Amino acid sequence: MEWKSCFVGSLCSKFGFELDLKWNPSVNTRNTRFVKNVSSVKNVNSNRNAVRMASAGDQIKVFKDTGDKFDMSLLDTSALPGMERAQVLTEALPYIQRFRGKTVVIKYGGAAMKDPVLKQLVINDLVFLSYVGIRPIFLHGGGPEINGWLEKVGIEAKFKNGLRVTDQPTMDVVEMVLAGRVNKGLVALINSAGGRAVGLCGKDAMMIKARKLDPELGFVGEVLSIDPDILQVLAQSSYIPVVSSIGTDSQGNSFNINADTLAGDLAAALKAEKMILLTDVPGIMTDYPNEDSLISSLSLNECEKLIGDDIISGGMVPKVKCCMDAVKAGVSAAHIIDGRIPHALLLEIFTERGIGTMVTPNDLS
Repeated sequence: MEWKSCFVGSLCSKFGFELDLKWNPSVNTRNTRFVKNVSSVKNVNSNRNAVRMASAGDQIKVFKDTGDKFDMSLLDTSALPGMERAQVLTEALPYIQRFRGKTVVIKYGGAAMKDPVLKQLVINDLVFLSYVGIRPIFLHGGGPEINGWLEKVGIEAKFKNGLRVTDQPTMDVVEMVLAGRVNKGLVALINSAGGRAVGLCGKDAMMIKARKLDPELGFVGEVLSIDPDILQVLAQSSYIPVVSSIGTDSQGNSFNINADTLAGDLAAALKAEKMILLTDVPGIMTDYPNEDSLISSLSLNECEKLIGDDIISGGMVPKVKCCMDAVKAGVSAAHIIDGRIPHALLLEIFTERGIGTMVTPNDLS
């Protein structure tokens, strides 16, 4: 069977992707793409505007960042032959059976949050997941928009060790932007795409209890506890919870919480099947930024070793650690994927091969 005729392959052929790969469902292709030797993965050009070879024969076009408009006609499937349409649906069945009724926590950020076309494609994927019975929990931050509004009201953005210094006036703006403008904007997009979204923050139903992380940072918070009941009630009723990364304490104070960290905590509290971080990098690489060195899957022990060897470093460390914490808490798999790739969520969830890095309790071999 050619990859082009399988579920996501058929979709991708209409979504502007080019794939030419023989697929064998009996082979754990995720494991075969696990990079222990960098030479096992080929890359024809590291330029994002070129075609990136994730593995031999697997061609995925990443979204161009040249300012050109994406041709939305590529998403039109009206010309797809009847038999191929039927095959798309039948090839979807194993994945729907596997994940139907399961919770997937998705942390939304990066270019996929800023580019309007990528944003719409992510929203469409999210609604698709809901319609096939998966229960997505959509978590977001909103750093760039916060900075823009702070500038508008004349508050200087200050950072310490990469964390936003958040005094009370700054927190007021953060809450307004995250729980208001960004959250309700996403809710409106999801509802317009046919989903049923409900916007929430940690104050709702005292869902996310937090405390100050560091007095010098002001109202930057760390999670004390999560009560997932309201999320479970909504998800079980086919609503899509859209959660902003704000927590609260017993006095009603608001706290700005790192969205990556919160994603791991939410996934653990929900006993989610998956946690997915949408980022601006392909995944974990042994030789960053060389995309040839993308690692498809890692165990917890392998993550520890790569951190210890300083191969995973810088801003990737907290992302990997939150993935590790989620998996240790019982989440089946945590994923770091490139949100700049159109339909990244579908490609990661509905294919064994995936497109990013998956962290699991044990080595897949």
